[in-house]
Amino acid sequence: MGKTTARRWEIDHGLWARIEPLQPVVPRNPRRPGRKRLDGRKVLCGILFVLYTGIRWEFPPQEPGSGMICWRRGGNWNEAGVRQYLHELLLSELRAADLLDFSRAAVDSSHIRAMKGGPATGPSPVGRGKAGSKHHLLVEAHGIPLAAITTGGNRSDVTLLIPLIQAVPPIRGKLGQPLRRPKHVYADRGCDHEVYRDKVRRFQITPHLARRGHRARLRVYGWVVEGAIALLHRFRRLRIRGEIRDDIHHAFVTLGCAVICRRRLRTAPC
Repeated sequence: MGKTTARRWEIDHGLWARIEPLQPVVPRNPRRPGRKRLDGRKVLCGILFVLYTGIRWEFPPQEPGSGMICWRRGGNWNEAGVRQYLHELLLSELRAADLLDFSRAAVDSSHIRAMKGGPATGPSPVGRGKAGSKHHLLVEAHGIPLAAITTGGNRSDVTLLIPLIQAVPPIRGKLGQPLRRPKHVYADRGCDHEVYRDKVRRFQITPHLARRGHRARLRVYGWVVEGAIALLHRFRRLRIRGEIRDDIHHAFVTLGCAVICRRRLRTAPC
């Protein structure tokens, strides 16, 4: 018999060993135990199945886990900050493996369609004024996502430059002070503003923001963030926003960033 290949949304033992301690503990009532809760590993497989395929919560097959159970449990995990903790944990492991380069960082954004509207949406300038959202991403020198923010489609990129820098978590993994700020930040002409250049310098970061009216657009280092956005939008659930709740959609974005970090750890040479 041939070898069975693992599906993309299946959780390996190494990753589940990191996630299991993060999930909130729900005590059972011994008098009224009710039906046994679905295994957390199957729940996460069901959430990843929705992330990869973009299918509606009502339609996933029973193999990864019931769709509505995954939706309810995923909401509880999101309130407990499990996805954010997982992203920070994987970033720490990347630093411990010398796979993070904080000598520079790059910032960019991408528009997506928001079919049902909701918070963090707005008239998209690239979608004929229809409701849309934007994924703002900050990556390190190799394209590993450090922070992501979801806003309305009409939000200017320059207004998210400082929040993205502030959203980078303290990255441990080695002795000494945790990493928090890159040395240089590169951004496209959408972030051209002298006030924000001064704000970036206050974080002891050297800004490299392309200026309007110039043909050069900082593509020397800008392609890494564009590649990270392309990887993020390979998850079908993130190509078109189908959630009304912005917290659930942003939880999918954070989970996608964590999956990209996990891939980098698995493909890195020993």
